[in-house]
Amino acid sequence: MRRHTLYIAIMLWLAILAGLKFGVRPPMPASVLMIYMTLSTIAIILFAAADEARFQAFLAPLRAVFEGRAPKAVQLLVLAGIPLLAGWGAWLRTAPSWDAPFEPRVVHPEPPSTFNFHGKRIDTASLKNPLRAAHEKDPAQLEKLTAEGKTIYYQNCFFCHGDALAGDGHFANAFSPIPANFRDVGTISMLQESFVFWRVSTGGPGLPRAATPWLSAMPVWQNFLTEDEIWKAILYIYAGSGSTPRTWDEETKHEKH
Repeated sequence: MRRHTLYIAIMLWLAILAGLKFGVRPPMPASVLMIYMTLSTIAIILFAAADEARFQAFLAPLRAVFEGRAPKAVQLLVLAGIPLLAGWGAWLRTAPSWDAPFEPRVVHPEPPSTFNFHGKRIDTASLKNPLRAAHEKDPAQLEKLTAEGKTIYYQNCFFCHGDALAGDGHFANAFSPIPANFRDVGTISMLQESFVFWRVSTGGPGLPRAATPWLSAMPVWQNFLTEDEIWKAILYIYAGSGSTPRTWDEETKHEKH
């Protein structure tokens, strides 16, 4: 048994490789497979080296090859196989791949400094909801505008974003990714109204490259709604989801902390 230590080690190494590559579902990434195989190789060598007699038996076939004592066919196989394996490994690392390149997706991409709205340039940094600003001290009027925004939402938005603004509308499952869940604390609660206005106005086509691969189905709503209608819908989205818009004051506080 000890005489065949090297061959047993090779078969064990191949068995581990086959088990990890074909027996694990879903398939593990190549980098993870490399880590496991490196650890397995080290473990096998350490086991062989733990006993002097076993280690000498492990090295004996290799010595026979390099000292010219092995059969010619074996020497040819080993001496030709080593550079071939090295070349194959180099080719795998440099060969072109048909897989699509990895592109990290930014869920809330940084908006542009300006964007087009009904033929005019809007400065994103200074943009505020004029309806909220004008009626901040008139709750009754603000509530009226929010109610009008609710009507606009149900005429245009609820088919995708849902009756309860949870991203589960009638058409939601037809899209990938599904529409935003406004009740999730990680969506509009984290955003300024200016950001939401930009996203609603320019829709999926207005997303920057950093947001790809996004495939947003959001229409360019400025083609269908007026500026006031979009702001009213935004008032309702925040009110209906129980959220409050993020403000510059909040950002200043975060920076101080």
